[in-house]
Amino acid sequence: MSYYFYSKMHGTEAPSEWVRRWSHLIAPGSTALDVACGAGRHLRLLQTLGHRVTGVDRSEDAIAACAGLGDLVCADIESGPWPFAGRGFGAVVVTNYLWRPLLPVIMGSVAPGGVLIYETFAQGNETVGRPARAEFLLQPGELIAACAGLRVVAYEDGFVPEPARFVQRITAVRELPPSGGPSRHLLSVSPS
Repeated sequence: MSYYFYSKMHGTEAPSEWVRRWSHLIAPGSTALDVACGAGRHLRLLQTLGHRVTGVDRSEDAIAACAGLGDLVCADIESGPWPFAGRGFGAVVVTNYLWRPLLPVIMGSVAPGGVLIYETFAQGNETVGRPARAEFLLQPGELIAACAGLRVVAYEDGFVPEPARFVQRITAVRELPPSGGPSRHLLSVSPS
């Protein structure tokens, strides 16, 4: 079984700063999948940015909390079939969720030109809180290795003091075939 990080209901807290920081890489009007979406914090953010959102979670209560946001699927993606077989998304967002057998499927769901934004707990977290079991914590470099075939734009593996946690975060794109010059993936955007 995977680990979902719950505070009240998973997904009621503010959107991840990592997701906010890299959401500018998502092409306008893209389809965006939030894996283990919880109560929809990232669905709301992505919808506000003009994307068509899809969320999947195994909790009926979480899916109910997302009513009206987009396409919502209540499914146990760990023991049942992947509900999006054959579909690609312009963005795939995953936070505070790890089920290793799904990593290749998640990476494969990033459409050409699409973006993966992933952030979850890493080894070391057992010293500061939950999750603490090794099967719920990424090993050093594990997330970057899972992104083979994608172009990594940003990667972090370290400690965040507030709230105290060890994380790995990655933003990666599935590049389109070159059309003249190199792809330009803007590393930061000016405040508006």
